[in-house]
Amino acid sequence: MYIVTGGAGFIGSAMIWKLNQMGIDDILVVDNLASTDKWKNLVNLRYTDYLHRDRFIKMIAGEDDPFGVTGMVHMGACSSTTERDADFLMENNTRYTQMVCRYALKHNARFLNASSAATYGGGEFGFSDDHAGLGMLKPLNMYGYSKHLFDLWAQRAGVLNKLASIKFFNVFGPNEYHKSDMRSVICKAYTQISESGQMRLFRSYRKEFPDGGQMRDFVYIKDCVDILWWLLEHPEVGGVINVGTGIARTWNDLARAVFLAMGKKPNIEYIDMPESIRDKYQYLTRAEMGKLRSLGYTAEFRTLEDAVADYVTGYLAKEDAYLDSRKGK
Repeated sequence: MYIVTGGAGFIGSAMIWKLNQMGIDDILVVDNLASTDKWKNLVNLRYTDYLHRDRFIKMIAGEDDPFGVTGMVHMGACSSTTERDADFLMENNTRYTQMVCRYALKHNARFLNASSAATYGGGEFGFSDDHAGLGMLKPLNMYGYSKHLFDLWAQRAGVLNKLASIKFFNVFGPNEYHKSDMRSVICKAYTQISESGQMRLFRSYRKEFPDGGQMRDFVYIKDCVDILWWLLEHPEVGGVINVGTGIARTWNDLARAVFLAMGKKPNIEYIDMPESIRDKYQYLTRAEMGKLRSLGYTAEFRTLEDAVADYVTGYLAKEDAYLDSRKGK
């Protein structure tokens, strides 16, 4: 059995889709659905069972393995970069991850963990997934710090090379609709452009970056789950692993790609960045992908333009058309 925590979330549900594509449906989904719409991400997927995260953690607390786990893809966490409750993040993101990691390793199951590019902070120490510099990193927000703490724990415990802790960069794609303010800018932009014909981006507060010239390593969810599957198939690959494209693109590039995919002329408005995040804002992220390539991963990544076009025309526009049809338009 494969266990996917956060299985109803963005990356988790996409990973279940990938497992289904590979002919696997003996999957336990662990999540906290509550009253959210995340359940909709599970409707078209095949899996064996669902457990609330609290019940799951109680079931794995003993010495036995109640599930016969083969591999665990741990995507369950609070992913809000603006979450201010540090105690909650320590418990939910750091301690919970330690517990499920111990369970997986105890029963010789492959363990993949969702870390984040937020652990790199402002990038002053680069974006290398070499373990040697792990202790130097200074995350800019509590979310990134909670993820970083797990990587440091795994390193101190001597288990980091027995698992893969994936530092996702700016992931976008289908099944992120439930994430509210934490949706990708592409998802938000599609709504903005549909409603107003305009897209809003933050102004820059550093002279070396023009407005909209802040840069990110945007990576498509389909490329991400291809890597996760490859990591499941290669248990000898361990440690911190970057998952990006290795190419930094500007927010302006992204905006133009969305307008192009929607068949509209670019119309960008630059707005003030909230003061609460100005000193925590990353102006540049770019994954160093040499490590993954050196370990044998050879698949090519989609370009930003191709990935945005697939997302907009293949998912966002179709969802809009479906909703319009339900309204009788």
